[in-house]
Amino acid sequence: MTDDFPIRVEQRGAVAVWILDRPDRMNALSRAALVALGKLAREAAVNASIRAIVVTGAGDKAFCAGADLKERQSMTDDDVRAQIDLYRSELGPLDRSPKPVVAAINGLALGGGLELALVCDLRVAAAHAELGLPETSIGIIPGAGGTQRLPRVVGEGRAKEMILLARRVSAVEALAWGLVNRVTPEGQSVVDDAVAWIRPIAEGAPIAQAAALEAIDRGAEVPLEIGLALEKIGYDRTLPSEDRREALAAFAARRAPKFSGR
Repeated sequence: MTDDFPIRVEQRGAVAVWILDRPDRMNALSRAALVALGKLAREAAVNASIRAIVVTGAGDKAFCAGADLKERQSMTDDDVRAQIDLYRSELGPLDRSPKPVVAAINGLALGGGLELALVCDLRVAAAHAELGLPETSIGIIPGAGGTQRLPRVVGEGRAKEMILLARRVSAVEALAWGLVNRVTPEGQSVVDDAVAWIRPIAEGAPIAQAAALEAIDRGAEVPLEIGLALEKIGYDRTLPSEDRREALAAFAARRAPKFSGR
């Protein structure tokens, strides 16, 4: 990890773990961090050894506290606009990743940090985690997708409550709202818990998972009839795969399937 590439990378079997490694800055999203996330996401999309991705932060205080305000102090209005564009260009590959992406929220996830977690497919939170979009309290609004992704996850009313009141929610409340999928028991590592929890993904059929992700994500943006057509296209992609034939053979032999991603 360097200042130019502030993300530490670990490989745990078929799971890539990406650690925002700026604990002294609450793992804030600097320009370098955004570019690094984009680079890693593009590489992971074509890396057959990676079947799932876990994104987390260093330490136990913050997953990511949002934008690097120290970096922002020297920015002009046009510089900030360019930074907002960078959120879209560099987090976009993560949002569209064919590999399932899980946020392991190890502490505060605020502003751009929560928006990063919302880009992920699934979210696991430490028991002490807090999540929020406080931007309106400092005279701006979420700029990395928060006004769009949060309502799609928790509903319009709760999204407005969080954004307009700049309200933080606890891990337990986030679970009740559907903002996170799982809360790690207190005293356990949220990353270890997340990696163990997604074992079915790491050992699953990558072609089917990618097809399912695409059908869900694209279907959420279109009428049901078009969504059903997208589902059929995805299903057709799985039919000629070796993985599908392996699943049938494993069922007949009463053994666990071994998926190759072909």
